[in-house]
Amino acid sequence: MSESGAVDISAVILAAGASSRLGEPKQLLVLEGKPLLQHVVDVVASCGFAEIVVVLGHAAEEVEGALDLPEGARVVVNPDHAEGQSISLHLGLASVSPASSAAAIFLGDQPRLSPAAIGRVVDAFRSSGARAARAVYRGTPGHPVIVTSGSFGAFGEIGGDVGARAVLDGSTDVVEVALDMEPPLDIDTPADFESLQ
Repeated sequence: MSESGAVDISAVILAAGASSRLGEPKQLLVLEGKPLLQHVVDVVASCGFAEIVVVLGHAAEEVEGALDLPEGARVVVNPDHAEGQSISLHLGLASVSPASSAAAIFLGDQPRLSPAAIGRVVDAFRSSGARAARAVYRGTPGHPVIVTSGSFGAFGEIGGDVGARAVLDGSTDVVEVALDMEPPLDIDTPADFESLQ
C-alpha cells in the first residue's frame, strides 16, 4: 500500500482489556525489546492511515507511558472497559476525526499483523464501494475490519464483550478479503506469548 493509501481512513486499535487470562497487562509484555502493543502501533503507523486512535482501559496510565506514539496517534481511555470490547469499539469509533470517511479496526494483542494483509483489505474496501470490508484468513474472519463512517451507528447497538463481527456477520454489504495466510495470533495466555516468541 502506498504511503497515502489510507489518508482518509482512521485506524482504531482496541487495547483496553484487563488481560485476566494472562495475569498481567499483555499490552506491556516485552517482545523483541518493546511492548507488545507497540508492535501493533508500529505496523499500523507504517500503513499511512490519517490518524491512529489507541483505546486503553486497564492500567491505561502505565500502558500509555510505555508507548512511543507516532505523529498522528493519540490515546483515548475507556473507563468502562470491564463491560467488554463493544464499549471500547463504541468509544474508538466516536473518537475518530469527522474528516475521516471510514475506520480500520485493529486488536492490540496481534503483534504479528501483516502490513500486506492491511493493504489488501484497504484496497478491497476502496474498490468495492461496500460499507465494510474484513480480512478472512484461510476461511477465518479476522482483522483488520474497515467500516464507513456512515455505519458507525450500527456498532452503537451492540453490547458486552463482542466486537465488529456481531454487526458484520449476516450483513450483505461486507467485502470478505480472502488472505492465504494464517491469522495473526491473539495473545491471551502465557502459552500464546511463549509460542509467539
